[in-house]
Amino acid sequence: MSALSIVSLVWMGIAVGTAVLLLRVVAPYGRHARPGWGPTIPHRVGWIVMETVSPIALLVPLAIAGGSGFHAALLVGLWLLHYANRAVIYPMRARWAGRRMPLVVAVSAVVFNVVNGTLNGWALADPVDGSVRFWIGVGVFGLGAAVNLHSDRILFRLRARADDGYEVPRGGLFEWISCPNYLGEIVQWIGFAIAAWNLPALSFAVWTIANLAPRAVAHHRWYHETFDRYPAHRRALVPGIL
Repeated sequence: MSALSIVSLVWMGIAVGTAVLLLRVVAPYGRHARPGWGPTIPHRVGWIVMETVSPIALLVPLAIAGGSGFHAALLVGLWLLHYANRAVIYPMRARWAGRRMPLVVAVSAVVFNVVNGTLNGWALADPVDGSVRFWIGVGVFGLGAAVNLHSDRILFRLRARADDGYEVPRGGLFEWISCPNYLGEIVQWIGFAIAAWNLPALSFAVWTIANLAPRAVAHHRWYHETFDRYPAHRRALVPGIL
């Protein structure tokens, strides 16, 4: 087993431990922000910095190793498109004026993105099998991206007319779950793992679930605590299940 595979397996083990922790302690940013987590920075600045790190970390090992063919390049392109949205478009559209995030949250995200991007960059320096499985994975990634972007669009429109920034979301998968944007992102990186078919890509999918599933549970609980008539049939992340 290669060193890259061993590190990826250890990285997945850390993800499982992180998921257990996040089910007990809600990450203190966004609607769950609260004092007691040390110095803070402007939310938009922290977000842009921590999301920009990921594509840089991916590209550095690729630049060192050289190109590895069309299919790997396509996956790199999907990664860069995702983070162009996350690092530039999304924070420019978000209503974060006056919001701050704990520095420890931003630093933790930077560390994650450096490790995650580097692992996947080294993995994509090797040729990727362009079989039917690859194209299925790309299709799953596209489906997840569509769900994620559509759900974000609903939230942006909702918050634009809400005085306090929050209302009960309606439309799309919000009719069945509280966090379809998170579900979409999870589906994206599962699709990426199917297409890439390597342990670093799988570790990213595992980490995405480990981070966003507890977050979705916390959001779902917050909605029920905040809105008296929040739809009882909705689940947190997976329709009819979770």
